[in-house]
Amino acid sequence: MKKILSLLLAAALTLSLAACGGPKDAPGGAEGSTLVYGSADYTRINPAMDEHCEINALLFNGLTAHDGDNQVIPGLAERWEYDEETCTYTFHIRDGIKWHDGEPFTAEDVKFTIEAIMDPENGAENAPNYEDVEEITVIDEKTVSFRLSAPNVAFLEYMTMAVLPKHLLEGEDMQSAGFFRAPVGTGPYRLAAWDVGQSITLEKNEDYYLGAPKIDRIIFKIVGDDNAQAIQLESGELDLALLDPRNARNFVDKEGFACYDMMTADYRGILFNFWNPYWTENRDIIPAVCCAIDRQAIIDSVLLGQGMAAYGPLQRNIYNSGDVERYDYDPARAREILEDAGCTMGANGFYERNGEEIGFVISVMSGEQDRIDIAQAAAQQLREVGINCTVDLPAQMDWGGQMACLIGWGSPFDADDHTYKVFGTDKGANYSGYSNGRVDEYLTLARQSDDPAVRRAYYEQFQQALAEDPPYAFICYIDANYVASAAVQGIAADTVMGHHGVGIFWNVHEWTIS
Repeated sequence: MKKILSLLLAAALTLSLAACGGPKDAPGGAEGSTLVYGSADYTRINPAMDEHCEINALLFNGLTAHDGDNQVIPGLAERWEYDEETCTYTFHIRDGIKWHDGEPFTAEDVKFTIEAIMDPENGAENAPNYEDVEEITVIDEKTVSFRLSAPNVAFLEYMTMAVLPKHLLEGEDMQSAGFFRAPVGTGPYRLAAWDVGQSITLEKNEDYYLGAPKIDRIIFKIVGDDNAQAIQLESGELDLALLDPRNARNFVDKEGFACYDMMTADYRGILFNFWNPYWTENRDIIPAVCCAIDRQAIIDSVLLGQGMAAYGPLQRNIYNSGDVERYDYDPARAREILEDAGCTMGANGFYERNGEEIGFVISVMSGEQDRIDIAQAAAQQLREVGINCTVDLPAQMDWGGQMACLIGWGSPFDADDHTYKVFGTDKGANYSGYSNGRVDEYLTLARQSDDPAVRRAYYEQFQQALAEDPPYAFICYIDANYVASAAVQGIAADTVMGHHGVGIFWNVHEWTIS
């Protein structure tokens, strides 16, 4: 619990919204092209501990990578082998890879990074991805092997993890080291300057293994408000931004701009905090909460018709099962579930049980207007069926004590990603204290087979068990509404984005700006 809470506090500080900028005169009289990208603020850049930060892909690389179809391809490793008998992956690193400070990249850096993530003292939410690693062996400077305790078909997916430099981080605190405010990677861009609260300037890496990027520098300009980003896009101060639907629609067919309404695997839902005693006593009413939410009405009013209704975590995955309980909008059924659980309508229009009113608070992190609007719409719908639900925007999230929150997750990659570590008992990204033995069993069996038919069967059982005992009230999948200056070329419009719409920079080294 302590590990999860410390991680969540760090993650909450580093969440960022993506946005980029366009052809600008280079700052300080420097020559070359500049892309200005509108971003929420960062307090650190730490890909080993934190997720869903766009800047990670510009500064760092993994042994493997993703292509535009979100398939695993070679990254810093040019090839690998797998020994089925010993469950061992052996990776062969490309020639000539260097860190941004000029030091050679070696297999020791890989071993150091994964061991740091695996170390429970570091509190990494990514640790469950590597929990079956029994031994990491540096064979030589360019060769490293991982022996697993059991097969894990998602392991190549997890080796997309950004590798960190051992020579700069060995012996340092992996949560608070100064390195994470002056990071050094191997990616297409290197950190040039960080003006705290204002901007982060990146310059192209001439030695990048896929070739020097075509755009000379990218500036992450700190503009945390969607409305302000839209204004700055229109004025030319930004050239690419991830906007909310209401702001994005104002740029449709506007001369000089291109709109990218991109599909994501990013869902929203109400997380029930099972560490809070309220849900120990009222877990049986969660299906009523699920039935009380009019998902399509929220999509129409908040997301302006974009996205789709959510009933589970794998709807944008090849292993999705549509044959599960969806808890479609049904206010009468919601009231029936409440009354079958012994709830009676009180004089104030809300249900009561054992003398206590049925109701709870949804906490929402500030900074994402769509989450706030979704939570408020859901709370209104819940009040209409007799559940006294309200919304709170705390200055700091109390992850251990809150009753519920408007959560977001999603992965367009292997089905193990953002399921095993999110819904598995005591896993690093299970922020709700959810525990279900059947869910644990099916997720474990699914990751241990490389037979698609076997995996499909286990993921179907996982989704069935999850629906029977909901950890969340799933609400909707959202689209990523990127708006760019028409001068920005090379964005892969058909790539399915991940959580927070992250992923647009996967091919940034190929982008141009005129």
